[in-house]
Amino acid sequence: MEITASMVKELRERSGAGMMECKKALSENHGDINAAMEYLRKSGLAKADKKASRIAAEGRIVVATSTAHAVLVEINSETDFVAKDASFVAFCDAVAAAAIASGATDVEALKSATLADGSVETARQALVAKVGENVQVRRMVRIDSANTIGAYVHGGRIGVLVEAKGGDAELARGLAMHVAAMNPQYVSPAQVPAEFVAKEKEIALAQMSEKDQAKPAPIQEKMISGKVNKTLAEISLTGQSYVLDTNVTVENALKAAKAEVIGFVRLAVGEGIEKQEDDFAAEVMKQAGLA
Repeated sequence: MEITASMVKELRERSGAGMMECKKALSENHGDINAAMEYLRKSGLAKADKKASRIAAEGRIVVATSTAHAVLVEINSETDFVAKDASFVAFCDAVAAAAIASGATDVEALKSATLADGSVETARQALVAKVGENVQVRRMVRIDSANTIGAYVHGGRIGVLVEAKGGDAELARGLAMHVAAMNPQYVSPAQVPAEFVAKEKEIALAQMSEKDQAKPAPIQEKMISGKVNKTLAEISLTGQSYVLDTNVTVENALKAAKAEVIGFVRLAVGEGIEKQEDDFAAEVMKQAGLA
């Protein structure tokens, strides 16, 4: 059967594969579009497996919410270029929606969730074949609560969920924006581990000048406590100046709204992944036989 340009075009649009791959798939399957699609998908799965070991530290954070539920999902690619690709963005949005709809609480369960054209894992593998990069659904977090849930994603790079008791949706979203910007480590100073506090006290003592060390012990203790408390406030949500009104602390804003933060989670793309640093000049020289 003659393989026409229109047949190749149709298969390319359906599969996202290259022209020569589509032509070969059609030839191998006697012009049958559906069989050629299956052929490409099988080929694509093999490509996905080969790319699975490559470092994927770029990508997107996506959010989905419904009544009393919210999820954040991090999906990684190898390059920022692919992270901005329309197919990649659409996949991320679909995965977030599937996470909410399926009730999945972890990535393994999410991989089996259903999308329009199969499971999340099947769609991921097909996307790998299309974009030519390793794509991974790396992690997800979920909050199920009758309390107010604030959600915020900044530029697809940082995502935050905040659970607040009391207050309203506007306050919860503002708190999520604050967490995205200021990256507090704890809700309040009271949650900071005792080991961290003890270490900060050691550091404060070691940094005291000879003049301060000559002062009475109660005064030294007061000075050390003041320095440590300042540090604890800086790393705690309630102790920080509120980004939407820097004249007050987050604690003040919460008190004014008669609200409290139960907890929060913040995800940033690629955090904790050791990125591969490529020497492109050396690579070009190597391929040119000059190194």
